[in-house]
Amino acid sequence: MTDNTSASAQTPEPASHDVDSVDNSVKRRRVLIGGAAVAAAGGLAAAGLASAATATAETKTGASSAAAAAADVCTLTEEVTEGPYWLAGALVREDIREDKDGFEVQFTFTVVDQANDCAPLENALVEIWHADALGEYSGYVGGNHHTEDDDGTFLRGGQMTDSDGLVSITSIWPGHYTGRCVHVHMRVHTDVTLTDDSYTGGSIIHTGQLFFDADINSEVQALSPYSDNTTTETQLDDDGIYDGGGASSGLLTLTALGDSVSDGFAATLTVGVSSS
Repeated sequence: MTDNTSASAQTPEPASHDVDSVDNSVKRRRVLIGGAAVAAAGGLAAAGLASAATATAETKTGASSAAAAAADVCTLTEEVTEGPYWLAGALVREDIREDKDGFEVQFTFTVVDQANDCAPLENALVEIWHADALGEYSGYVGGNHHTEDDDGTFLRGGQMTDSDGLVSITSIWPGHYTGRCVHVHMRVHTDVTLTDDSYTGGSIIHTGQLFFDADINSEVQALSPYSDNTTTETQLDDDGIYDGGGASSGLLTLTALGDSVSDGFAATLTVGVSSS
């Protein structure tokens, strides 16, 4: 396990958005990540134009359904690098968008514990962070060659899992930056102490990345504000981190919230970790 306070000291501050590389000094742990990947063929149509009400119902299945699903998807995979853009002290909040433009994504994760027969893991902090529509990270604005305000907190934050291992976070679809496909970073922490709006202490038991269906992403990136990002985009199959393993490698299940990609998506994944 990695102590939260030491991770910050190991995080380099890059001059630009270089390709994230696997950090061989990071202790290699096997984790469980599950959930069916949306079909790539046909883009948005293949995802199914489900209503927002249907998407909400599908993501609130309760403890028994979560445990049953976890038992079916105990696929082991290696965790990957945190990348160079993590910042300590993320805000604990459900909506991390602030004033950022982009298409809404309602993330729902079910965290299960391999050390406890894949039972739901309660009171774990699930933290995510990602680039905005122009491929810029808060705290590092300018790395993808765009000028904008940087408050150091946009599109960063986390929530605590409930008794069913469920956590929901609202954000936007990420943009791309040079050298990487579109992705989201994730960390799972245990034994944190909550403050008024953040956390202290605890242990990091999982570091991973989340990915999006390539065809749907192409539709998103072709529309404003994403189309204002003129840097070269790396495709999912050409990414140096995503290994083609589908949900076992962090590929999200997507459900459309409306008739257009601009209406946004529900994005779900079962994430298994070992608390031991």
